Amino acid sequence: MKRNAGYIALSIAIASEVVGTTMLKMSEGFTQLFPSIGVIIGFVIAFYSLSISLRELPLSLAYAIWSGVGTVLTAFVGIIVWGDPFGILTFAGIVLIVGGVVLLNAPSVDKESAR
Repeated sequence: MKRNAGYIALSIAIASEVVGTTMLKMSEGFTQLFPSIGVIIGFVIAFYSLSISLRELPLSLAYAIWSGVGTVLTAFVGIIVWGDPFGILTFAGIVLIVGGVVLLNAPSVDKESAR
């Protein structure tokens, strides 16, 4: 049950990181007050929630998921909200990020053979 709490905290960390990054774009270089406040709040919640998730999850697992999923979601926000370009290279990059996260979290053959 504790591991589930780690994943819940990690999900909150990912969501708030995406919100913070979105607000960063909207802040226009911290020249807009409310989006700038959103950046600070988003990243404070993100790092706090990530630290809570690390109580139950291994660092390599939590950080890989947080950074990978956050990057992919932020890319989608950019594409959908701001019309960032989406082509075959963007798609390939997203696939590589997701694949990397999956590989980092797959059971290691070395760990199994060491037992």
